[in-house]
Amino acid sequence: MNMAEQLITSFIGTAGFSVLFNVPRRTVIQCGFVGMLGWFLYTSCLRIPVDPIIAALVASCVVAVVSQIFAKVYKTPIIVFSVAGIIPLVPGGTAYDAMRSFVGYDYDTALQLASKAFMISGAIAMGLVFSEVINQAIRRSRI
Repeated sequence: MNMAEQLITSFIGTAGFSVLFNVPRRTVIQCGFVGMLGWFLYTSCLRIPVDPIIAALVASCVVAVVSQIFAKVYKTPIIVFSVAGIIPLVPGGTAYDAMRSFVGYDYDTALQLASKAFMISGAIAMGLVFSEVINQAIRRSRI
């Protein structure tokens, strides 16, 4: 799949999830854009090549920053954009493969995949928290 197809797919997936997440209708397009941007950064980092954990950290940090900007512009809570925006980054396929390997008694592969999924999930959480910490530090320095 080329990059344009991936970006369109990530936009549709994120926008679709945001509808399921019941975000305000006026923000569905912006949520799709945030998810598409996160996926673009993630895949771009992987092409450099960068470790998937670092790529997820960078992408989730940018998703959080853009979410904070959109939250101010559209007067909506940050969580509307950040939750929808990280959906393409969630390592669901890796977690599924880990479970499949556990069921197939391939424990070595299962542990590798499970630890990779866990570390990517942690990197996503760290990116969101890191962005918020930087945002709070900037706000306090302005006071």
